[in-house]
Amino acid sequence: MAEFDAFLLLSFGGPEKHADVLPFLENVTRGRNVPRERLLEVAEHYYHFDGISPINDQCRALLTELHLELPIYWGNRNWHPFLTATMRQMMADGRKKILAFPTSAFSSYSGCRQYREDVAKAQAEIGDDAPEVVTVRRFFNHPLFIEVMAEALRSALAERPGAKIIFTAHSVPLSMANSSPYVEQLMESARLIAGESDWRLAYQSRSGPPQIPWLEPDILDVLREEQSLGTTDVVVQPIGFLSDHMEVMYDLDYEAKHLADELGLGFTRAATAGTHPKFVQMIRELVEEYTHGAAARVVGNLAARPPVCPPNCCPAPAKIFR
Repeated sequence: MAEFDAFLLLSFGGPEKHADVLPFLENVTRGRNVPRERLLEVAEHYYHFDGISPINDQCRALLTELHLELPIYWGNRNWHPFLTATMRQMMADGRKKILAFPTSAFSSYSGCRQYREDVAKAQAEIGDDAPEVVTVRRFFNHPLFIEVMAEALRSALAERPGAKIIFTAHSVPLSMANSSPYVEQLMESARLIAGESDWRLAYQSRSGPPQIPWLEPDILDVLREEQSLGTTDVVVQPIGFLSDHMEVMYDLDYEAKHLADELGLGFTRAATAGTHPKFVQMIRELVEEYTHGAAARVVGNLAARPPVCPPNCCPAPAKIFR
């Protein structure tokens, strides 16, 4: 088996104070020609929570729970600790081959390939001595991920029996969705999590201009539709997010909950995976696939993703912003 000498938690990053918000958003949108007014609009989402995204603290909490045989590092795409700085530290520590866990369960450009591009960019900045990095497979159909999410859904339904189940994931441009198995994987995860219960899939957190088609329906439109159909209660579970970071807190806990209240819909938001012990164990199992040759465990109708993504997997979409 391949000899790895470190583990890397690879995440998105988020601001941790008011002054971080605009520089963080500029990092996220660099090269996309996003209008300044749009950045200021999104910044208000963060200012609503004093400029603090919980994602970094959630990464710290996950790191505390992992207890792996390998030394553990953490690097972000868009905020401190930046991936390049982390990789320089790994190189200084003598780490040569790294196993990386991107915080995304599903295959898409932004959820998989872009992380690999981030790694390649960091390696290019560091030079020929940069560590080699292998990213683990997407785990949308790993049995422990499904168990964690199903358990959270059952808990939410216990609070609101008979509610309509609405799963959500981050919307992406149709050009991105059509070049990856993103929607197929979301549908499979939702089916496995819901079991025999009735459910539907919605999207959230769209950030593109109206002339560019993105995945629909939006969660707010779905809430309005369900109310018009006579639905009285909903349970919303963000299966496309691993922890309760800004898109969950603002788009669901604040915006969607506020609309549900206006519509007279009972609203409960089911938990994300976070640091659930079974989710932590799933990460350990994924590490063992690569370090000890353990079998890739999956449930449902779709096969395990390849242990190493093929070169043409989840290609970059056409320009999202004009």
